[in-house]
Amino acid sequence: MLSKMIKLFMVLTIFAVVSNAGKYDKQAEKDRKALVKYFEAKFEDPEKNRNQFFPYSTDKELKENITKGLKHHDFAIGNYAFSKQGKVQYDEIKEMPPYEEFIEKGEDIYKNSEALKKCFPDTKIGGNYPYFDDKTGKVVTLSVAINDCVVKAGEEKLNLKKGKITHIEAYFADQTKQADKNMDIKINSKKAQQAYERGKKYYYSQRGYLKLSCASCHVQGAGQRVRNESLSQLLGHATHFPVYRLKWGAKSKTSDGLGTLERRMEGCIKDEGQVPPKADSKEMRELLYFMAYMSNGMKIDGPDIRK
Repeated sequence: MLSKMIKLFMVLTIFAVVSNAGKYDKQAEKDRKALVKYFEAKFEDPEKNRNQFFPYSTDKELKENITKGLKHHDFAIGNYAFSKQGKVQYDEIKEMPPYEEFIEKGEDIYKNSEALKKCFPDTKIGGNYPYFDDKTGKVVTLSVAINDCVVKAGEEKLNLKKGKITHIEAYFADQTKQADKNMDIKINSKKAQQAYERGKKYYYSQRGYLKLSCASCHVQGAGQRVRNESLSQLLGHATHFPVYRLKWGAKSKTSDGLGTLERRMEGCIKDEGQVPPKADSKEMRELLYFMAYMSNGMKIDGPDIRK
């Protein structure tokens, strides 16, 4: 009788946790599904819907360079998903990707670090970060988790935007990709829900002297051309980091071209005319939490390349 009661209690407890999780991510799921619907509609037929979605694009660009009929999972590769010319260049570079050596470096670092092996016994974790830690009341990004791990082991603090940390993340991302895993971000509590909402607010709020938001470029402006590049879409932004940017690799003497999502967002926010939050700040963590949730269910395909 006692064993039956214990089993019943465990079942009810599990049911309560699942029910509460569904309660807390209800609005986030509405946001995510609405975003998928928006981008599928936007690229269903750009020529036909130009007045609604592409008022500044030329007839030639819409006809010759914008791919139509894109669906949810097509968007994981950024603007290469819809740019025909960009996709050709992307495929050429992917034949001999410049990030492969960094995956190997990350594997060596991991296997030679007792601290990392203890903190991350499972290396197929690329789709589980960021997560909300109810004990600390903070969002934990993968960069923060790796840095905290090595610092607690008495090792030197890592740069959260480039260098050694990107090699470790490249290895984790590749392991996750090889395991065919998806983004799987959870919102399991009221505080986690609030953190998500703050991240969403940051993404959609206009700031800086240009009065732009992240969404100005990567939701409403996605697919539009700025100088020689087309603006990428929010959907899928968190699936492929760290990335090797050709710009970073060509211009910097102190960087190997690989960068974390924190690094990319810092540069993007600067372009908006804002002072970006620090990589380990509450604002940056919650911003990435929101962005990652928007890519839930999409395949991890990092590390990857971007211009």
